[in-house]
Amino acid sequence: MAAVASSVADQGVAAFTNIIVLVVAARLSTAAGFAVFSMVYMVFTVLLGVNVSYVGQALVLERGSRRVRAACRSAVVFTAVASAVLGWGMAGALLLLPGTTARGLAVLGLVLPVVLTQDGMRYCFSALRLPHLALAADVVRLLVAVPALAVQPQGAGAVRLVAVWGLSGVPALVVGAALLRHRLRGAPGEARPPVDLRAYLRRGHLGQRFVVEFGVGNATSQLAVVGLGLFAAPLAVGALRGATTLFGPMNVLFNSATAFGPPLLNRVRGTDDKVRVTAVLAVVLATVATAWTVVLMLLPPHAGRALLGDTWAASSALLPASGSQYACIALGTSALLTLRVLRPRATLPIQVVFSLASVLFMLAGYRLDGVLGAAWGLALGSALKAVALWLRIAAERRAVNATPSPAS
Repeated sequence: MAAVASSVADQGVAAFTNIIVLVVAARLSTAAGFAVFSMVYMVFTVLLGVNVSYVGQALVLERGSRRVRAACRSAVVFTAVASAVLGWGMAGALLLLPGTTARGLAVLGLVLPVVLTQDGMRYCFSALRLPHLALAADVVRLLVAVPALAVQPQGAGAVRLVAVWGLSGVPALVVGAALLRHRLRGAPGEARPPVDLRAYLRRGHLGQRFVVEFGVGNATSQLAVVGLGLFAAPLAVGALRGATTLFGPMNVLFNSATAFGPPLLNRVRGTDDKVRVTAVLAVVLATVATAWTVVLMLLPPHAGRALLGDTWAASSALLPASGSQYACIALGTSALLTLRVLRPRATLPIQVVFSLASVLFMLAGYRLDGVLGAAWGLALGSALKAVALWLRIAAERRAVNATPSPAS
């Protein structure tokens, strides 16, 4: 239970850090400046998700103390090298382009090895069953990043804020590396586990499948929002990102359910009982999302401006749509959890179809009614995905119940 509590707390601290970073940036920036910061931060979120999927999710499936230590060493080195190659290459290309967005993305490239490697260490601690050490490093990240941003002058540009945010991860990176180094040495007299970077480039590496699922399930819609900002309306990204920031506590709940749901659900016997448990979870999470939406809609304007600054006016208008989307995400998250246990291979086709549909709905909604239409388009896509997932669960349930038991 202590390990579970530490893991949940660590996810909460990491999510809270992201929320506070965006809130502080929104308060310091103009609406246009926060729109640029949001686009840069969304690109980082996509890159972070790719790294978590390709390296982190495969890492936590390793078993055996020596094998885990070797995998952790390889994961840290691979993340540092790959993020440096990608980030510094991106910075070199974008520094030659004009515009604040290009400069902000270039600075992101420069600090990418710091922020990705520090976050990747969380999965090493998880694989080593030491989540309290990940929590310690992430608390350092929170305690350094927020004050570093808060002391920036009012009206600070997006490029400066990205640089400060990225460099504020150095202390947490140092703390995490120091804590991790001692745990990866192995027993006295035991040879140091080797670093194998080629494992991440071999065909069939588990991370490749996880990246595909992330790409169609999350990255597609996020990149579509970035594209919307680059080619249509930059302020739309700030408004959508601001609304998403307000629902940060729901993301903590969704991530916790995804992380700890499968092992707990596997303890429940019988397909019908598993479905009932996750159906109750779906109702609870959707109810919490609805209640949180009501709380946000009842916030007085001065409280909203204290949270998001100039961005509040645009983001608050999206709350009904974003709240509906998060209620549907709650239903879909519970359904995905169920299928991961009952039929893991059934999730990818649904993710592909309805994630692409969400992008099309968002773009069509923007064309019909601007950023509000885009928000409702995302909500519609999440609703249809949830319906499709629960229909697939019903089909799997019928198939299991129709199969004669061995005793008969």
